[in-house]
Amino acid sequence: MSVEIIDMGGYEEVGKNMSAVQVGGEVIIFDMGIHLDRLHIHEDTDISRMHSLDLIERGIIPDDTLMKQVDGKVQAIVFTHGHLDHIGAVAKLVHRYDAPIIATPYTAALLERTIKKEIKFNVTNPIIVLNPGEKCQLSPDITLEFINSTHSIPHAVIAALHTPEGIIVYALDFKFDNHQKISPAPDYNRLIELGRKGVLALIVESTRAAEKDEVKTHSEKVARIVLEDVMKGPLQEKEGMIVTTFSSHIERIQTISDITKNSDRKMLLLGRSMELYCSLAESMGILNLPKNASIYGTPKTVNKALARAENKREDYLLITTGHQGEPDALLPRIANSKTQFNIQRGDNVVISAPIIPSPINFANRNLMERRMVSPGARIYSNVHVSGHAGREDHRDFIRMLNPMHIIPAHGDLNMLASYAELAEEEGYKLGNDVHVLRNGQAQVFKGGL
Repeated sequence: MSVEIIDMGGYEEVGKNMSAVQVGGEVIIFDMGIHLDRLHIHEDTDISRMHSLDLIERGIIPDDTLMKQVDGKVQAIVFTHGHLDHIGAVAKLVHRYDAPIIATPYTAALLERTIKKEIKFNVTNPIIVLNPGEKCQLSPDITLEFINSTHSIPHAVIAALHTPEGIIVYALDFKFDNHQKISPAPDYNRLIELGRKGVLALIVESTRAAEKDEVKTHSEKVARIVLEDVMKGPLQEKEGMIVTTFSSHIERIQTISDITKNSDRKMLLLGRSMELYCSLAESMGILNLPKNASIYGTPKTVNKALARAENKREDYLLITTGHQGEPDALLPRIANSKTQFNIQRGDNVVISAPIIPSPINFANRNLMERRMVSPGARIYSNVHVSGHAGREDHRDFIRMLNPMHIIPAHGDLNMLASYAELAEEEGYKLGNDVHVLRNGQAQVFKGGL
C-alpha cells in the first residue's frame, strides 16, 4: 500500500495552507487557509460574501479541484490551530466533503464562528473536538493523534496520522516554548516516541528556515520581560498609550493585561478581530482579563470607547488591531486622524508584532509609523518574539522524529529550499528523501517501516 501527499496550498507562499494524505482508499485533509497578502489585510479578514471560485482564481484560497482526481473517500478534515491562513477558507471548501471537522477546543470554536458567518454556502459538516494528547479512530486502519505543542495561539497541536504504512506527522505551525503562561510545554517525550515507532513522512513548516540570525526562537518569557520594561514608564505617564499586537495571540494579550493591571489604567481591547479572539478566549477560561477591561468590536462601540479615551487619555490603555498598517484596521485609522482618538505629542505606541514580510506591509507600516511620529508620538517597534520554530529548533525536531521523508511547507521557494538545505545537513538528500513540492503536486511514498 502506498501513501500519497497531495499539496493544494502553502507550497508557494506563507499561507493558503491545505494538504491531503491518501492511504489506500482513505483520505485525510489538513487545513483550509487563506492567503492573507492577496487580501492586503490580516486578522480583520471577512470573505463571507465572496464565492469560492472567485477566491481560488484570485489565489486567496487553495485550489482543491485536484481532489476530483483523487480516488478515495475523505474521512476527516483536520485543523491543528486557529489562524486564518489555516482555517480561513473552511466555509468555502469544507461543504464539498462528506466528512467531519476535527480540531482542538479553541480552534473548533473559531471554526464554528467562521462557518456561522458564511453566506454563500450551507455548511453542515459535524465538528469533533479532540484535545491535545488524545487520539481519534478515523477508520479501522487510520488513527489521528494530537500532540501538545506551542505557537502564538492557544490549543495549537502537531498532528500524527498512524497508518499501516507508518506515521505521517503534520507540523504547521509550532515553536518549542517551555515558558508560556497559557499553554504547557510541547510534549517532547511523545515526539521522541513517535520517532522510535517509525515516522514515514514529516510535513513541516519552513517559515523561518531561511533566517540564520536567530537560530532558536525565543520564548514568550522573553517577550514578557521586554514588554514589562517598555510599558513600565509609559503606564505611569499622563499621555495616551496604545499597544497593538496579533488579536489571536492570547498569550501576548494576557501578558499585556497582567502588566497593565498593576497600573491605574483601564484596558480597552478594540477591533473586530480583537473582539472575536479575545471574547471567545475569555468565555472559555483561557484569557483572564481584569474587571476593568472592556472589549469592543463594532464600529459604533469602538468609536464610543475612543471618545472616552480621548477625553481622559491617562486613564486608558488601548489594545488595537492594525499592527501591519492595514489601511482599514484601527491603528492606521487612528494614525490618519479618522477616529475619535487623535495622536498627540507624548503619546506612547507599542507595536508588539513584526512586519510580516511583503512589500505592501513594509510600506503600510512605515507610513503608519511616520504619521504617528509626526504629531509627536513615541514608537516602540517590534516588541515581539516569533511564534515559529527557528533553524536549530527544526534540527532538534528532525532528530526527535527521524522521519524517512521530509516535505517542507508553509513557505515560498526560498523558505522551502532553505529547509531542504537544513535537512541535507542532517543527512537527507534533495529528491531522495527530502522533497520540495509546489501547489498542485503530489508525492508518493512506499511504506512498510
